[in-house]
Amino acid sequence: MSIGDLPIFAALRDKMHWHQARQTVLAENVANAETPGYRGRDLEPYSFSEQLQRTRSGVTTVATNDRHFSIGAGTATERYGARPMNSFETTPSGNGVTLEEEMMKVTTNQMDYQAATTLYSRSMRLLRIALGKQG
Repeated sequence: MSIGDLPIFAALRDKMHWHQARQTVLAENVANAETPGYRGRDLEPYSFSEQLQRTRSGVTTVATNDRHFSIGAGTATERYGARPMNSFETTPSGNGVTLEEEMMKVTTNQMDYQAATTLYSRSMRLLRIALGKQG
């Protein structure tokens, strides 16, 4: 078991993956801001407690043959629960994406991702120093 396998670090890694998946969904919203009838999507809010419960179970399925069915969540957006957004503004063409709102979400998501990566890397460095492995 390495330091990175500790539950808190696994949760931080999962949060970073969540932010990456959310960035993909938000980018799709921005790209389709002018598409008639397009409804924006967003991910379910991230929950550390749910992540810690998932890591405690420790049971996962693995396809051992290409002809076996895959039970795991496919894409990251499926894994984290992409859902339609509630749109308060809809254009005459039926588009429910507000570009300014999406850009604010993108910026917030980037800042939160940066905070998670900084916390992860500094915590790993401090643990390594404490263990005398690296400076």
